[in-house]
Amino acid sequence: MPHQGEILQDAIKQSGVSISRLVQDLGITRPTIYRKFREETLDEAFVKRVGELIGRVVTFDGTDVTAPVLSSPSPSVTSTPTLLTGSVTDPAKALIVLQEKYVRLLEDYNALLLKLYSPR
Repeated sequence: MPHQGEILQDAIKQSGVSISRLVQDLGITRPTIYRKFREETLDEAFVKRVGELIGRVVTFDGTDVTAPVLSSPSPSVTSTPTLLTGSVTDPAKALIVLQEKYVRLLEDYNALLLKLYSPR
């Protein structure tokens, strides 16, 4: 049975939204999205945001992998999604959450540097 990352990858393929557009709208890099595709469990907020961008509801319950959404995908992100809300009691999960936040911070910093110092 495919894990959540694989299911999300299939949903993105089915939607027809390009990975380039998706990572741009999410404010992450291509390597980050491909890392997400290899993860067995994904953050609910991340999956929801991807679903909004691709115009699909992504579920992992085994019955309905993806269901089309009537509204069209949003053209761009206004803010980066939060990774996990609430308290995390499992130390391994807490470490993963912190790692994802750190990676997102680095990606945002790189995007800002590119924006500030790229040739115009």
